[in-house]
Amino acid sequence: MARKIIDPITRIEGHLRIEVELDGNRIVDAWSSGMMFRGIEAILRGRDPRDAPLLTQRICGVCTHVHYDVATWAVEDAIGIKPPPAARIVRNLILGTQLVQDHLIHFYHLHGLDWVDVVSALSADPRKAQDLAHQFADDPWNADAKHLAAVKGRLAAFVESGQLGPFANGYWGNPSYKLPPEGNLLVASHYLDALDVQRLGGQVLAILGGKEPHTQTLVVGGVTCVADLLNPKRIGDVLFRIRKLGEFVRRAYIPDVLLAGSVYADEGLAGTGRGIGNYLAYGAYPLSDDLDRSKLLMPSGVILGGDLTRVHPFDPSKITEYVTHSWYRYPDETRGISSAEGVTDVAYTDLGPDGHVQGDGKYSWLKAPRYDDAPMEVGPLARVLVAYARGVPEVKALVDGTLSRLGVPASVLFSTLGRTAARALETRWVADTLPGWVDELVAALKVDDRTFTPYTLPREAVGFGLSEAPRGALGHWLRIEDGRIANYQCVVPTTWNAGPRDAAGNRGAYEESLVGTELADPDQPLEILRTIHSFDPCIACAVHVLRPSGPSRAYRVL
Repeated sequence: MARKIIDPITRIEGHLRIEVELDGNRIVDAWSSGMMFRGIEAILRGRDPRDAPLLTQRICGVCTHVHYDVATWAVEDAIGIKPPPAARIVRNLILGTQLVQDHLIHFYHLHGLDWVDVVSALSADPRKAQDLAHQFADDPWNADAKHLAAVKGRLAAFVESGQLGPFANGYWGNPSYKLPPEGNLLVASHYLDALDVQRLGGQVLAILGGKEPHTQTLVVGGVTCVADLLNPKRIGDVLFRIRKLGEFVRRAYIPDVLLAGSVYADEGLAGTGRGIGNYLAYGAYPLSDDLDRSKLLMPSGVILGGDLTRVHPFDPSKITEYVTHSWYRYPDETRGISSAEGVTDVAYTDLGPDGHVQGDGKYSWLKAPRYDDAPMEVGPLARVLVAYARGVPEVKALVDGTLSRLGVPASVLFSTLGRTAARALETRWVADTLPGWVDELVAALKVDDRTFTPYTLPREAVGFGLSEAPRGALGHWLRIEDGRIANYQCVVPTTWNAGPRDAAGNRGAYEESLVGTELADPDQPLEILRTIHSFDPCIACAVHVLRPSGPSRAYRVL
C-alpha cells in the first residue's frame, strides 16, 4: 500500500488536504482535512443579534450572500416575525441569482478543467467544433466556426507566450481526459465567455443588494429596497440581466454538460465518485408569505441508501456533530453533540509523526456532522434527487429529459458525473424561475409596498435559520441572552461533505466518494480533483471556532 497527499487542493475556496491510500492505482481509503482555522462565531458573542447577518456573510466572499440571508432568518425566527411579501421575493431573487452565478463560475472556472484538456483544443478543427455544438443545442452560444477559430488563436498565443496563468501546472494529456479536441475547444470558448456573463449576476446582486460582494440590503424584518430602487427602470435592469444569464445557461452550460455526459457516461454508469448514498436537503426559497416550509421551491427531505422511492421528512433535531477525528475536544468523544449547543474546545495535535493521517488520530479542523447518526451528502445533487423523488414537475422533466438524451438510467446520477450534471440542471431550474419572481414582485408591490416588519428585540430568545447555499444545506443557530448574542453556531455545506470520520469510523462524503476510484496515473491524480471539485469545496465556510460561556442550553427546534 502507498499513500499520496494532495495539499492544497486548488481551484477551491480555502485550504483542503486530501490523503489517499492506494493499492496499485486503486484508492482503498481516503482522509479529508480542513486546514484552516477561523473564529466568526466567537466574534459574535456579546454583540447585538442584528450584527450577525453582516458579520457572518464575511465568512466567505464567494457564496457571500447566503450566510447573510440565513443569519437574518435566524434572528427573525428568534424574534418571531416574518418579512412582508415584497421582502420575501427580493430575498429569493438575490439568493437565486447568486446560485446561478456561482454555479456558472464553478463549472467553467473551478471544475471545468477537470473535464477539459485546454491544450488539446489547439489541435481542434473549428468547423467540426461548430458541428459538434449543434449536436447538443439548437442554437448554441457563440459556436460559429469563425468565432471558434479566433478562440483557438487566442489560446495558441497564450500557450506560446509561456505565461499559462490558470492553465499552468495542469495534467494536460492525462488519459482520463476523454473529450475530443473539438469538444475541448468548444467548452474552452465558453470558459472565456462565462468570465463576462457571470458579471451579470453580480450586477443584479448590486442592484438589489446595494453592492457585491457582501450585499447589504437585508435587515432583520425585511429589506432596505424601497421605491427609489424598486422602480420600473431598476426592475427592467434586473429582468434583462437574469434573462441573459438564463440564456447562457440554456445555450452554453446545459449543452456543454450534455457533451461531457455523452463522453464520460461510462464513468457515471460505473458509479465513479458515488460516495455515501445518503442525501440531505433543508429546502429553500419560501413561496408563501406565512413561510410554510412545505411550500418551498426546493423541498426538504432525506434520501437513504440511494433509494429514490422514498423521501424521509427532515427533522433539524436529528443533527449532531462529532469531533473524534477533529482538532477539538468533547467530554465524551464517542457521542455526537447537537450542533446547536455549540461545544468547541480546541485540541490540536497535528498529523502523525510521518506527516500522514493516523488511523485513530485527529486530522481536521472540520467537525463531522451527522443526521440521525448517519453521514450525509448535501448540495445540488441532494437537492435535485429530493425534488426528483418528490415528483417536482420541473425537476422531473429536466432529469428525465437529460437521462433520455444520454440514454442512461437514473443510477448514473449517483456519481461524480451525476453530481456535476445535477448542478447544471439545478441552475436551469432556478434560472427559469427567476423571471417569474420579478413579475411576482411587481404584482406584490402594487398590493402592499411594505418592505419591513417592525419589531421589538427580546431580551431572551432562541432561533435558527435554514436554507440552501449553492454548495448545500446551511444552518445558523442563535441564542440571545440579555439582548445580546450568547451563543451562535453555523453548520455549513462543506462541513457536511468534507468532514472527517465519526466515532464509529464512518467516512465523510468526500472520503467515501474517493474509495474505489482508479487513477490512470498516480503521479497525476486528476480523478481525485475531478471528484472533490464536483462538490465545490468551500473550506473558508466550514472551519470556525466557538468557545461557549455559561451553561449549555438546548435550542428550540421547530
